[in-house]
Amino acid sequence: MKNAVLLLSGGLDSATCGAIARQEGFTLYALTVDYGQRHHFELEAARRLARALAVREHRIVTVDLAQFGGSALTGEIDVPKDRAGHEIEAEIPVTYVPARNTVLLALALAYAETLGAADVFLGVNAVDYSGYPDCRPQFIEAFAGLANLATKAGVEGRAKYTIHAPLVQLTKAEIIRRGLALGVDYSLTHTCYDPDPTGKPCGRCDACTLRRKGFAEAGARDPLEG
Repeated sequence: MKNAVLLLSGGLDSATCGAIARQEGFTLYALTVDYGQRHHFELEAARRLARALAVREHRIVTVDLAQFGGSALTGEIDVPKDRAGHEIEAEIPVTYVPARNTVLLALALAYAETLGAADVFLGVNAVDYSGYPDCRPQFIEAFAGLANLATKAGVEGRAKYTIHAPLVQLTKAEIIRRGLALGVDYSLTHTCYDPDPTGKPCGRCDACTLRRKGFAEAGARDPLEG
């Protein structure tokens, strides 16, 4: 079995991505990043998912992107609510965290190189999503090239890094169906951008809207909706 680093956010997509990686025979080393988000419910979800996925090791690393601000997920900016699909797709929203996936992948790459692993998995999606530029296939391809240029293992020819994004061209419904087929327990996940103090989803932000749409189109019940 080959080792792989899984970027595990605690969300629906990363849970499904982890299940796919495990099905493909990888031994998983999970990396969760506390990047200064306004709540820690997704970090708690990541811990639950790491146990459910039976990862070999789960590391939580702190990199405080909130110091820079510029996002509703890290600063005092209102999270958009009650937006229709065309509004979500119209522009890059204020929930975009500047350079987040670039930072997360760089950390995953560092972790992978120390493990002697050449595979990194992340659950980005470029179909039913909020328009983030660092969720597109072009970004994944570019980072893979960077990984092989910027590492000792890559330069010495000991590793050819592959960035796996198995969900990137799937709809949210397709992701959910795939996860259910693999036995993913979506009650363990957290999606909402603006939960209440107990962690209950708001049901109105873009993330909640896309999740609800995905479960409806998949013909499945969301276990977080009671």
